[in-house]
Amino acid sequence: MQVFEELKTVQQTDLDNLNHVNNVRYVQWVQDVAEAHWESEISDHISNNFFWVLLEHHIYYHAPAVLDDVLKLKTYVTDSEGVKSFRTVEIYNEDTDQLLVKSETVWAFMSKSTGKPSRISAEVKELFK
Repeated sequence: MQVFEELKTVQQTDLDNLNHVNNVRYVQWVQDVAEAHWESEISDHISNNFFWVLLEHHIYYHAPAVLDDVLKLKTYVTDSEGVKSFRTVEIYNEDTDQLLVKSETVWAFMSKSTGKPSRISAEVKELFK
């Protein structure tokens, strides 16, 4: 399975009133890393003709992150069938390798020309194996 990773340093604007990373920020990072992974692999043809819509999002919080923590965001596609793709995002403290957050999402593959769900092609599946 292909894993995409990026690092992020926690900024003051990421914090809530408890001085932990805000839950909403984690949700944004989950979306951002999924999008970065997608964009890193696709051709212009695919980008011009297809997009994803989020159907489900489950997030599990294991431990907080605080100001100046360096986080490792890892994402990978666990399965794709029909029009749906199943993706996991894990967020770790880079220094301790502790899992802080795990997210499982379900996405629908959409056609830009019809605005309707489209079967995920073998070409797209192969990009994220």
